Amino acid sequence: MKAILICPDERAEVPLLGWETPLALAPALGFRVVEYWMSHLACAGFKQVLLLGTDRTEELRKVVSNGSRWGVAAEVIDNSEELTPEEAAQKFEALPAVMDHFPGFAEHPLFASYEQWFKALAAWMPHAKMPDRVGLRQRQPGVWMGLHGHVSSEARLEAPCWIGDHVYVGPRAIVGPETILENGSFIESDAKISSSIIGPATFVGRYMRISNGLAWGSTLVDWQTGRQDTVSHTFLLCSLRPQRGGTRAIPWLDRIAEWLSHWNEDEPTESLPFWPKKEADQAMQSLSTSFKGAALPVADEVTRRISR
Repeated sequence: MKAILICPDERAEVPLLGWETPLALAPALGFRVVEYWMSHLACAGFKQVLLLGTDRTEELRKVVSNGSRWGVAAEVIDNSEELTPEEAAQKFEALPAVMDHFPGFAEHPLFASYEQWFKALAAWMPHAKMPDRVGLRQRQPGVWMGLHGHVSSEARLEAPCWIGDHVYVGPRAIVGPETILENGSFIESDAKISSSIIGPATFVGRYMRISNGLAWGSTLVDWQTGRQDTVSHTFLLCSLRPQRGGTRAIPWLDRIAEWLSHWNEDEPTESLPFWPKKEADQAMQSLSTSFKGAALPVADEVTRRISR
């Protein structure tokens, strides 16, 4: 049997989701959207999958390759524009599916808005363990955890929530309910996150409060209103990935990234660096001024100062 997957082109409603990768490769609960579809089609008995792409198809080819990971024959076909399901069916003589939702979850569109993205991931959470997924487990009812993560014994996880691969959650941090920490995210001690998604390799600083938000690197989006802000203070929120344009890395963030790359759950952890108090005080003064009357939409004011 042959299946046709239409890869969604850019969607103006959710520009952040397609900033680093095409939407078919958007990270969702530790997997990319296309990986859920490929696993679903393989389990359904399909032997051939054609993927119709328009946006950065070379990146899609690197992930899907020839389909051998799922035991199917896969091919990515370039198109100048996104085909409608009717056009694709006529051209390729097979029933197509648009990857703008999870398999079997058409009632939860992924890319109609940030609110729909959040609600779709929250609804998909109990179904995200695909047959080809290794290491995912329920730490407690309604709390899923991936490989090689570290959650402090002093942290609190409130169901439902998702802790991805290589995630760190520090002492006294509160995660959940309805919270997703994507792969490689780093949550410092005393942070509080609820009804939110923390993007891949995103650092959330000590005492940070995020609610009803999508935090992606240094960008914060209120998924209820779509309002977007950039946090300039890296000790509060930033990406752990190398900066674009060769921007000089921040040494203590490099230490955290290195810590994550070498972390072993059977070994004791070393203490982590904090932002120097003088610089933290200056940043806090700046924040208290800029937040007056126009607070960030998804972050409460930091309630205590960072200390050494």
